[in-house]
Amino acid sequence: MSRLFGTDGVRGVANTELTNELAYRLGQAAATFMGPNIVIGKDTRLSGDMLEAAASAGIMSAGGTALLAGIIPTPGVALLVNELHADGGLVISASHNPPEYNGIKLFDAQGFKLPDEVEDEIEAFIATGGAEAAAAQATEAGNADGADGMPAGDAVGVALLVEEACEIYIKHAVESVKAQGVDFSGLHIALDAGHGASALTSREAFERLGAKVTAINEDFNGTDINVDCGSTCLGPLKALMAESGADVGVAHDGDADRVMLMTPDGFEIDGDFVEAVLAIDMKQRGVLAGETAVSTVMCNLGFVRAMERDGISVVQTKVGDRYVLEEMRAQGYSIGGEQSGHMILLDYNSTGDGLMTACQFLAAVVRSGKTPAQAVQVMERFPQELINVRVADNSTWAENQAIRDAIETAEAAMGETGRVLVRASGTEPLIRVMVEAASAEDALAHAQAIAAVVEAELS
Repeated sequence: MSRLFGTDGVRGVANTELTNELAYRLGQAAATFMGPNIVIGKDTRLSGDMLEAAASAGIMSAGGTALLAGIIPTPGVALLVNELHADGGLVISASHNPPEYNGIKLFDAQGFKLPDEVEDEIEAFIATGGAEAAAAQATEAGNADGADGMPAGDAVGVALLVEEACEIYIKHAVESVKAQGVDFSGLHIALDAGHGASALTSREAFERLGAKVTAINEDFNGTDINVDCGSTCLGPLKALMAESGADVGVAHDGDADRVMLMTPDGFEIDGDFVEAVLAIDMKQRGVLAGETAVSTVMCNLGFVRAMERDGISVVQTKVGDRYVLEEMRAQGYSIGGEQSGHMILLDYNSTGDGLMTACQFLAAVVRSGKTPAQAVQVMERFPQELINVRVADNSTWAENQAIRDAIETAEAAMGETGRVLVRASGTEPLIRVMVEAASAEDALAHAQAIAAVVEAELS
């Protein structure tokens, strides 16, 4: 049986894979495992209202209170959990996925995503019939606490609207910049809201900080979120940059937990560049915990070299922002991120926050006296080549001597000017061969050589 929770909550096509019953059970689980007061937020998908109603009903059926924040970025829910002293949060969003999908992710009382062991307990709770089944079992066992079954009558919960939920989130981002004694006066920002939740927050925050904002895709109809726009499709932002003459471009995904930026010439500022600029700025201000930045094994070698030059250590985790966050919390680090634009700044929020990341990046740029295009020159991106090799079995590649020899040959040839990463896909029978080198030609040649050996040995 496949696991209900993926790397970022429960996802599926709305009303077929992610059903109302499942949303109801997840609402019950939130109130049962985390506590009665649960903040609920959603992105702009058409199915959000339906799933919000079902999840809220689940919370109330367990005697809890559903605190309805409405359409708001995912990091806004994490923030509200702390601001409202709630017991947890429930976000209805499929992030960067297409409009027909939706998802549900849960936050604990501190605004952090749930650990695997709690998700496993929730899965077992749902599989055995939820709160109704638990109450029936308690009654059959003669348990006094369960003798009355489910909450009934005046024992059921209620739903309350969270007044000015987006305002609380916007104000938090704005004040984080003003507290540093800078603003965005004179800065022209091109914004692509991706027809998503950031349509209600990002422009307002940037304008309060003094920026001029030219925006697209701030409208939404529930079926256009992430469609040929936003952080996963930067073509519209590039066109807007050229048309508007903006100093910097900002693009969010549907729930705005990530951000990608752009220079006027169309250069894509991915998470590696953002983290490099932020980490160096934080070190200069004396707020970089442990003088360490956390990233994943997929970060560009150029990022690692840039950090080394500034005396900043880099810790690399498995791919996935949850692993980045685990390392940050375990060691007390303050910044971590991924190439995809997920950036976690624990001084400000407990999860990836696209608006906060953009605000802190632009604050660092303003403080440096440089343009965004000049600021990202602290790092040089190494050419990267990725080849996926389909194999019969991807579990034994690490013990294959021929593959190991091919990797060692490439590493020896590149020395300190390149890097090889070979790993098995967790979802498909693939071996992923990634090579970074000083030139695109070298990266391609070494990747092809290793991939050929993998194919010959394992296909």
